[in-house]
Amino acid sequence: MNSLLSLLKPYPFERLRQLFTDVTPNPAFKPISLGLGEPRHATPQLIADAMMAAITRTPSGLASYPATAGEPALREAFAQWLTRRYSLQLDPATQMLPVLGSREALFALAQTVVNRPANAADPKPLVVCPNPFYQIYEGAALLSGAEPYYVASDPARNFAPDWASVPAAVWQRTQLLIVCSPGNPTGAVMPLSEWQMLFELSDQFGFVIGSDECYSEIYFRDEPPLSGLQAAAQLGRHDFKNLIALTSLSKRSNVPGMRSGFVSGDAALIKSFLLYRTYHGSAMSPVVQAASIAAWQDEDHVVENRALYRTKFAQVTPLLSQVLNVALPDAGFYLWADVAGDDATFARELYAHYNVTVLPGSFLARTAQGSNPGLGRIRMALVADTAECLEAAQRIVEFVKARKA
Repeated sequence: MNSLLSLLKPYPFERLRQLFTDVTPNPAFKPISLGLGEPRHATPQLIADAMMAAITRTPSGLASYPATAGEPALREAFAQWLTRRYSLQLDPATQMLPVLGSREALFALAQTVVNRPANAADPKPLVVCPNPFYQIYEGAALLSGAEPYYVASDPARNFAPDWASVPAAVWQRTQLLIVCSPGNPTGAVMPLSEWQMLFELSDQFGFVIGSDECYSEIYFRDEPPLSGLQAAAQLGRHDFKNLIALTSLSKRSNVPGMRSGFVSGDAALIKSFLLYRTYHGSAMSPVVQAASIAAWQDEDHVVENRALYRTKFAQVTPLLSQVLNVALPDAGFYLWADVAGDDATFARELYAHYNVTVLPGSFLARTAQGSNPGLGRIRMALVADTAECLEAAQRIVEFVKARKA
């Protein structure tokens, strides 16, 4: 067996299941889960229609192996979306590839980029990532033979990771930096000044930047979140050197079950990424490609989806802020709340008394540089409809008030 598998830690949801093992939730309340960040708004009909049309057409394409690079029409749809959304001009043939959702792409990127030392006695390469984080960052780093280095999100900086705190000795060993903007779970969006700092560090030390942008289309400010590619172009880095951006339809278009997204950026990295994926066996079904083209070409459903989240957050956030230290994030569909105590105990007791599931913040982070930045916080995914989220919020208010009584 691969000995690196022993380094993997249980996923947050497995830890949550263990936390609740001996708890019987109050049967007076129907279960409501704010724990899983899975989009639950309706899938747009135009995407379903495109998929059905692809299945029933002759030929459907299902009788042939799809190309790992995807159909030219799909890559052109990616390029057109990047132009509309970010005013970018990238080459569909050399600077983008379809992926089966950002999760598998993040894993594959680390396997492509990380170069293990020839001498086993030499220090392992580093993959730098935010803390708290999406756990695939850690797993991808470990299974590539690297070590993760965690950079804490700073409440004083709108929960943005403090990249400036990373020592030069760490950057010297870094081969991949994973950034998440808008962030999970904090919703923080990186400004241009921080992108400039990271690009300069990448130039100095030679590491690749993987920009996880799967929450880019759910935002609450007037200014849409800045893409890493957009930042690079604004700073004159039109070759997108050592930069790969990853995005997905899961959140944007409410199709997590379709497993569809794309990567774009540095043509040299894309070439190596394609080589890896050719062996990895991750070509996208022609039916999914057809549905993806329809999704990327339409913005009306994205605007409607964003409006649903804005309405929901505008009602839920003020209600919860009566009893918790919580504020509207820049973007994403999570609330990152300070519970002024032990986060695991809070989640366990809330589930027991009010049948509401939230995710302890400490489960999403690691203890690094002497602290766990998720301690004392919970993540709430407002993915259900507004009425269900409001009911959950009202129960949380009652729960917190009862605890303080």
